[in-house]
Amino acid sequence: MSSVQTTLRPVRGKGELREFLQVPFDLYRGNPHWVPPLWVDRWAFFDRAKNPFYRTSEVELWVARRGGKAVGRIAACVNQDYIRTHGTPTGSFGFFECPNDSGLARELLDTACAWLRERGMKDALGPFNFSTNHEIGMLADAFDQPPVLMMTYNPPYYLDLLEQSGWTRAKDVYAFKLSGQIPPPERVRRISDKVRERSRVSIRTLDPKRFDREIDLVREVYNQAWSKNWGFVPLSEEEFRHAAKDMKLILRPDWALIAEVDGRAIGFSLTLPNVYESQIKLRNGRLLPTGLFRLLWDLKVRRPKTARVITMGVIHDFQKRGVESIFYLETWDRAHAAGIEWGELSWVLEDNDMMVKAAQALGAERYKTYRVYGRVL
Repeated sequence: MSSVQTTLRPVRGKGELREFLQVPFDLYRGNPHWVPPLWVDRWAFFDRAKNPFYRTSEVELWVARRGGKAVGRIAACVNQDYIRTHGTPTGSFGFFECPNDSGLARELLDTACAWLRERGMKDALGPFNFSTNHEIGMLADAFDQPPVLMMTYNPPYYLDLLEQSGWTRAKDVYAFKLSGQIPPPERVRRISDKVRERSRVSIRTLDPKRFDREIDLVREVYNQAWSKNWGFVPLSEEEFRHAAKDMKLILRPDWALIAEVDGRAIGFSLTLPNVYESQIKLRNGRLLPTGLFRLLWDLKVRRPKTARVITMGVIHDFQKRGVESIFYLETWDRAHAAGIEWGELSWVLEDNDMMVKAAQALGAERYKTYRVYGRVL
């Protein structure tokens, strides 16, 4: 533990936000598995005037400094949409970065908890950056592998820092790895074909010519399908369109699948190319002067060899009928045709037996665990 005095203060202004954003670049310098965030993306995410998430959420950011240098950070959030949905005064922390220093970690976490307590929160969860619609969880294993698109990475000692500060495991979520070269079992295909016939399920791809209308349809399915899931936060029209606009840059319409029964949308699945394959090379997180060219070249010419199934869900009336297996098979066929070597199915709640069994039936391996912690305030 350092003897140099530590100061911890809220972020105010662009200069201090820049320090907040810089912290992980300093902490992970030399770590080949960490994927640097893009500065342009982070600036946009924390723009409270433009990011609709802040319309219904109160957020505070802090930076810890030693000797005038930023060495740690944390954020706290009161998300009114979460509170309305779950009926509990639960806040969250996120964007936690800290050296292996239990004293500093406790100070960061206690500061976030005190802020939440002042706003009437009775307990807290985290890390959420800032909700289950964003990045969640702390990597609990597989520290020798980089994350895929929109998943987190941290060193092993982060778990110890949380537990030493009084936090306990609230929920684990899993990431599954599925080969794009080994065909799924024929038994799964036969079952899938029977489900299609029995339930009259058809699969179509998102129509980019009707993008706005399609997004409205998908949001309706999304908010229905996930409404009973642990930690779920519904997305407003403004938030959903904001997220869709960002994803549109890398979206492959043939990997955005809509399940229909008699013309009614009953499920949605989205797979995205893993642009982290290229982003990991941009160690400073900047697109200029050459980073943008590299990303575009890798995305459009070289093309990523991995992908992530980022979301998949079926409305309640059609759950437990095998529609998830249809989605997985359709996705595998399309990814295989595109030369994808393997894909990640994430994240899946540890107690979501339906999705876990569907992934395992395809031959997917559970290869990463992400942990969400909780604490009574």
